[in-house]
Amino acid sequence: MSTATFQPGEPRQTRSNGDSYDNIEPWFEKLAALPAADPNRDSVREHIIELCLPLAAHIARRYDGRGEAYDDLHQIACVGLVQAVDRFDAARGSTFLSFAIPTIMGEVRRHFRDRTWALRVPRRAKELQQQLGPATEVLAHRLGRFPTAREIAAELDVDVTEVTQAMVARNAYQAGSLDTPRTGSDDSALRPIAETLGTVEPCYRLLEDSMSVRPLLAALPPADRQLLVWRFFENLTQSQIAGRLGVSQMQVSRKLARVLSVLREQALDQGSTALDRIRVA
Repeated sequence: MSTATFQPGEPRQTRSNGDSYDNIEPWFEKLAALPAADPNRDSVREHIIELCLPLAAHIARRYDGRGEAYDDLHQIACVGLVQAVDRFDAARGSTFLSFAIPTIMGEVRRHFRDRTWALRVPRRAKELQQQLGPATEVLAHRLGRFPTAREIAAELDVDVTEVTQAMVARNAYQAGSLDTPRTGSDDSALRPIAETLGTVEPCYRLLEDSMSVRPLLAALPPADRQLLVWRFFENLTQSQIAGRLGVSQMQVSRKLARVLSVLREQALDQGSTALDRIRVA
């Protein structure tokens, strides 16, 4: 088939010459009568495809507005048309339309099922998701209200869990870009979404610091470690610690300063600044 036939942006024809495909079967009989090596075979095949191109355009328009560009859908429909032309056997007695329409529609549906999902979803969920819309419309008309998942499952003769999974799978069909500007009247308007998500979490830094300091604390003499536990974990004052030890508050202050100085030097040697923020109250 000529390349021009598949170019995006071509006029969207809706009908074939004569507004009918009733006389297309004789062309297939003519094609079948030609030997495979006959130079006229390709031209007859191309002529059949050109006659049926409006059918591909018509089917592509049926799926327009579902998140895919019309030109892309038209390309896929044309691929399905070519497959239908190559596979059709006029000797079986059926009409070309009865064979071509499901073939083209199947190709377009496979495109939606396999190529347009933003995330990986099981094939069963994709196939069932495509049945949810028609089944929901039928039930809504019959019941006069929006159907429940259990009612949809009964209509489709599937397990309600499968229906629920298919409904959840709809959320994976398209993913928004974090680079898309936000819309709104506040200061975040026109900024990418990624710049408005989350904040700096100080607890992460504290966690890193505690992981760095833990082995240093474990290596301290028990008396020095107990002193730090009282002061920084039990929040005792220097005077309260002095009362427990039976010493003066000044002696406790000196001991704390000595222990913290040792820890700070060890932490800095390991490339940590965990104890830089520790101050003796």
